[in-house]
This record gives sequence, structure tokens and C-alpha cells, in this order.
Amino acid sequence: MALSVDDVDRFMASRPRLEAIAYRLLGSASEAEDAVQETFLRWQAADVAHIEVPEAWLTKVLTNLCLNQLTSARARRETYVGQWLPEPLLAGDPMLGPADTAEQRESVSYAVLVLLERLSPDERAVYVLREAFGHPHREIAGILGITEAASQQILHRARKHVAEGRARTEIDGAAARRVVDEFLAAATSGRTEPLVRLLTQDAFAIGDGGGKVPARAKPFEGALAVATFLRGLFTPGKAKRALVGGSAGIYTTTANGGPAVVAVVDGRIVGVMCLEVTAEGIAAFRNQVNPDKLERATRRWAAADHGEPLFHAF
Repeated sequence: MALSVDDVDRFMASRPRLEAIAYRLLGSASEAEDAVQETFLRWQAADVAHIEVPEAWLTKVLTNLCLNQLTSARARRETYVGQWLPEPLLAGDPMLGPADTAEQRESVSYAVLVLLERLSPDERAVYVLREAFGHPHREIAGILGITEAASQQILHRARKHVAEGRARTEIDGAAARRVVDEFLAAATSGRTEPLVRLLTQDAFAIGDGGGKVPARAKPFEGALAVATFLRGLFTPGKAKRALVGGSAGIYTTTANGGPAVVAVVDGRIVGVMCLEVTAEGIAAFRNQVNPDKLERATRRWAAADHGEPLFHAF
């Protein structure tokens, strides 16, 4: 069915919100784009003149598409090579969605996206729709085909699971940036001790290479093990340069609302390291080096001027 210009405009006005919902549900920008495109095809095929509340209809269609995707994704990730981590989004990416409240900012943080992977599809959907987008339980119940009471119970379970994984309190952005600066100085000092002092005792580091780039699937655990790994990571070497195609420029930026270190070779992002900085120190390093999950970040990086790198590594 052909859509009118108004019908297309109505969908396009909802598209940023739909993409932000899909990204939080799926943890993948490319999969989110596919889900939104499929939602448009459903919109195109529908009798839109008889849809009373287009935004609600689109949200329901998208959410259910994402739920189906999550169910199949769990099976695919069982065969995924190495550790699966979400696709990081750099500061200013519209797919990050609203960031007006603490709940909205937390729902798209890299650490919480990792935690959401542990939730059931329904728990993830209720958490995202309620915490990030403020949908009342009545609407969520209609979207998922459950009762309001069930929606409330699911949210309670989801919040509990997320809270259990977020036992530490993060620090404000300015303080986190200072810690990151200290981290980079320590990482390039060639010494392990300065790094150990910046980490929590139970710090860990893990990476996602998707079987395409070598990455540590089993985490390094403990301050000393992580510090030793990071010292080696930032030590230049011919093998590393050959692996990424040259000497990588190192920049600090923000990804998913938190501090990140970006490695860039000839304008192409080859790694995004998301740091979880807490009041006790740096608790986690999650390194995304799968090139398939860095394409969107590279496009956004190329569209802005980032000046000179802090230093070159690898």
C-alpha cells in the first residue's frame, strides 16, 4: 500500500526514538537499523488510516520484532567466537536516545547494556520501555500482551538483576576523565605499579573480537593481572602494527555516556575501550575490536575533527 507524504513523515518523526529503543533492546546498531527498517515495511503494508495512535502502533511492532530477534540472537551467541559485547556508540550518536534523566543515561551505559544481556527478552523489554522511555505499565502490558501486574513484577525483577550487577557507584564525568588521563599516563609508563594503584582489586578486562581480531574472551581478573595486560597492550610492537594495519593514534572520548579510549588507524577505528570508573577505582575494561561492530563508530568519527592523537601506540 502506497504511503502518503504525511504517513512517511509521521514514521520519520518516530524513527530516532524507534532506533534508540531497538539499540537498547538488541545492543547492536546494525541490528537496530534492520529492526526499524522492518517496522517501516510493516507500516507501509498497514492500513494506516485506521491506526488511531501511530506512535504506539510503531512501538509495539518494533518491540515485538526485537523480542523475536533477541530469542534467535541467544542461539546465535552460543556459537559466537569469543566474548560477545555490545556495539559501542560514540558521543552525539542519535541512536543513544534521550539522556535527560539518570535512568535514561544508565539504560544506555555500556556496563548496563552488558547486564541487560543476562535478562530474559521480556525483562529487557519492560526495563527499556519503562526506565528509558517512561512508558506506563498499561502501555507496556498492551505491547507485550501481558497484564499490568505482570509488567510491574517483571520490572521489579529486571531492576533487581541490574542493581546486583551495579554494586558500585560511578563518579561524575569530570572526575572520570581525570582518572582516564591518569590511566593512560600509567599505561604508557612501562611500569605496572602505577596501573595497579588506579584499579579496584577485583578489576577485570575482556574483549570482543568476533573471531576476526584476536581478543581475550576469558577475562583478565584482579588488579595485577589486568595491569600487566594493559601495560603490554600499550607497548609498541611490530606484530600489533601489522595486525591493525599501522600505528594507532590514541584518543579519549565518550562512548555510551561513559569514558572511553579509541584507537584509530588511517581514520578507521580499530578499537574502543570502555572503562567503568567507580569511586573505588577503575573496575572494568571492555574492549570492542570486532570490525563489524565499529563501522558506525568509524563513520561518526570521520564526520568530526578530533585533532591530534594523545600518542601513537602499537
